Amino acid sequence: MRLRLECMRNNYKRAEISSFVLSSGFLGARSRFAVLRRFALVVLTVFWLAFTITPLHGRDHKKHEDFGLGFSTEIDAPESEVLQAVGTVADNGIIQGSFEYNKDKYIGNASAATSSNLFPEWKDPGTVFYKVRTKVLAPANFKETRDEGTLAVRYVVQSKSADKSILRIDAIFVEDFRRTPHASDGSVESAEYKDVQDHVDALQLQKTQARQGEKQREEELARQALERKSADDEAVALATAQTSVQAMEQHLQELRKQAERVIKSPGAQLKSAPFHSASNLKSLDAGTEVVIIVVTPYWYGIESEGGQHGWVQRDQLEPLP
Repeated sequence: MRLRLECMRNNYKRAEISSFVLSSGFLGARSRFAVLRRFALVVLTVFWLAFTITPLHGRDHKKHEDFGLGFSTEIDAPESEVLQAVGTVADNGIIQGSFEYNKDKYIGNASAATSSNLFPEWKDPGTVFYKVRTKVLAPANFKETRDEGTLAVRYVVQSKSADKSILRIDAIFVEDFRRTPHASDGSVESAEYKDVQDHVDALQLQKTQARQGEKQREEELARQALERKSADDEAVALATAQTSVQAMEQHLQELRKQAERVIKSPGAQLKSAPFHSASNLKSLDAGTEVVIIVVTPYWYGIESEGGQHGWVQRDQLEPLP
C-alpha cells in the first residue's frame, strides 16, 4: 500500500512539473505537444493505479460467503460416546476459536444451556447442546463485530450407524444494543470440534485400555485355572499311581500266597525230577515253606528256603496258614 501511494505521489509531481513547463512558454509547438502527450499518459496511469490495484488490507479478510457456513462432520464413534464428549465440551466453560482481546486464547465464563433464542428451533432428529457467553466485547472471527453482545454455540449429534455419528456445530454472535447478528468464519466451530474429537479419542483410548485390561485379567484367570487344573491332574495322577502301587502290592501278595506253600506233616522228599523213581535231593521237614515255580498235574517244581530247586508231589503241599 505504501509503495502504491509513493508511486502515485511521484506521478503527480511529474504532472505538475510538465504543466509548469508547458505554461512557461519555454518550449516550441512540437515540444509542447510531446509534453501534453506525456502528461496525459501520467494522468491515465494515476487513475489506473487508483482503481485497479486491490487494497492490501483487504486481502486477508474472509470472503462474504465464508461466514455462517457452520461445521458438519462424520465421527467414527457410536452416538453414546459422541454425546458424552459433546456434553463435556458444552459444560467446560470456555469457547475455543475466538477471543475478546489479543492476549486471550479463548473466551471464558461460558455456560451450558438447554436452548438459545439466537438460533432457530431445531426440528430435525438429533440431540442438541448449547454453550452461551453473555457480555462479550467484539469477539474475534465473527463478521464486523464492534459492540458487546451474546455469543452462542450449538452442537447437534445424530446417529448414522452403530459405530458412526454426525456432529454439527454452529456459532453466532448477536449485539445487545442493535440486536445485529454476526456470522462466524468457522474458527469457533473448528476449534470446538477439535475439542470434541479429543474427548472422543480419550474415551476410545479408555475403552481400548479397559478391553486390554479385561483381556489380561481373563488371561491371568485362565493361567491360574490351568495351573490349578495341572495341580489337580498331578494330584489325581499321584493318587492313581499310589492306588496302582497298592493294587500291585496286593496283587503280588495274592500271587505270592498262591505260589507259596508249606510241606505237610510228616515231611517230603525233594526229587530231582517229577518221577517217583527219581533220586532224592533232600528231605524237607513238615512246615517248611517253599515257592512253586512249575506246575504239572501231579508234581510242583519248587524252590526251597535255601534256594535249592526240585520236585515235590502236589499232595505233599498245603497253602500257607
